Amino acid sequence: MIPGNRMLMVILLCQVLLGESNHASLIPEEGKKKAPGLQSRTAGQSHELLRDFEATLLHMFGLQRRPRPSRSATVPRYLLDLYRLQSGEAEEAGTHDTAFEYPERSASRANTVRGFHHEEHMEPVYPGESQTKNGEAIPLRFLFNLSNIPEDELLSSAELRLFRQQIDEAITESEGDKDQLHRINVYEVLKPPRAGQLITRLLDTRLVHHNASRWESFDVSPAVLRWTRERLPNYGLAVEVQHLNQTPRHQGRHLRISRSLHQEPGEDWEQLRPLLVTFGHDGKGHPLTRRTKRSPKQRGRKRNRNCRRHALYVDFSDVGWNDWIVAPPGYQAYYCHGECPFPLADHLNSTNHAIVQTLVNSVNTNIPKACCVPTELSAISMLYLDEHDKVVLKNYQEMVVEGCGCR
Repeated sequence: MIPGNRMLMVILLCQVLLGESNHASLIPEEGKKKAPGLQSRTAGQSHELLRDFEATLLHMFGLQRRPRPSRSATVPRYLLDLYRLQSGEAEEAGTHDTAFEYPERSASRANTVRGFHHEEHMEPVYPGESQTKNGEAIPLRFLFNLSNIPEDELLSSAELRLFRQQIDEAITESEGDKDQLHRINVYEVLKPPRAGQLITRLLDTRLVHHNASRWESFDVSPAVLRWTRERLPNYGLAVEVQHLNQTPRHQGRHLRISRSLHQEPGEDWEQLRPLLVTFGHDGKGHPLTRRTKRSPKQRGRKRNRNCRRHALYVDFSDVGWNDWIVAPPGYQAYYCHGECPFPLADHLNSTNHAIVQTLVNSVNTNIPKACCVPTELSAISMLYLDEHDKVVLKNYQEMVVEGCGCR
């Protein structure tokens, strides 16, 4: 059986087993029948069977257990925007942010995107947003725990995203263009840090103006690939901000790389904190691709009983998964149903074998007719929180029926 169909059948069986009216949106009207013998099952047997079904579904999604997100779990806006743009949802709603840069090169080689916030409890806490020593900035170290990335997921690239804020007073005081520039350096920490000393290797650097508030992305792929592929020790990343005219007053002030001791009104640190994004592929299915708005397919005027596609909306809240699946809330999976009559018409998308089988069935009813099955399936993207409260954007294959035929 096709994997996508197996998932849908399991969901339907779960809902038939429960037999609750509030799950009706998952089951087509013509298919709402109790499976024989289920009424005689005890509550314990039903619960155990449902638990086994859920375990099968979670395994298909690459999860060891059902995620139970904590209240402090945060979905980075970058991954939410990436999902909306990648799935075509932003275009359909007309809410595409022109300032958002889609990572075309990275996404084209990956079917999984993961977001990681740094481990603040394992890092030294400083009273300000940057430290200086003898008038020079000291890089701040950040630890990202990547141990939860599955072994079968091969990373292709990674980026560190840092938010910088405009400094109005610095713009007013600046005399020349050089005064408005900062240099941001991102390093890999090579050895365990000692007091006031970091052994580092430069990964990426950039000159930026402090006259705008925006996100900056830095390529940290070499370090992340060494940690994951080569299994080298992960001592973290270090970020250094330098003002070109070495003005201590504004040194590093515009880059949000640590939590403020006194939070300003309207400040959302969880959305401004540094974010490490990894792009990988688990070898299953096609990579992420930007989808455009789909035009609705025209339905035939005449209702017939031949093999065709029928609507089947899967609502994740019906199976109690809306607490860890961020988007979409559900999706139109469709299913195939109908007769494969003799003779088979061209529009039924039949194989030569199905034509022969139908021909034999017309003279010998002991031979079954050809079956109405999916002949074309497409993927959906899901944004969710995994078992470790990490946000994942993943492409799942064979989830939507695009075409039916007699086979």
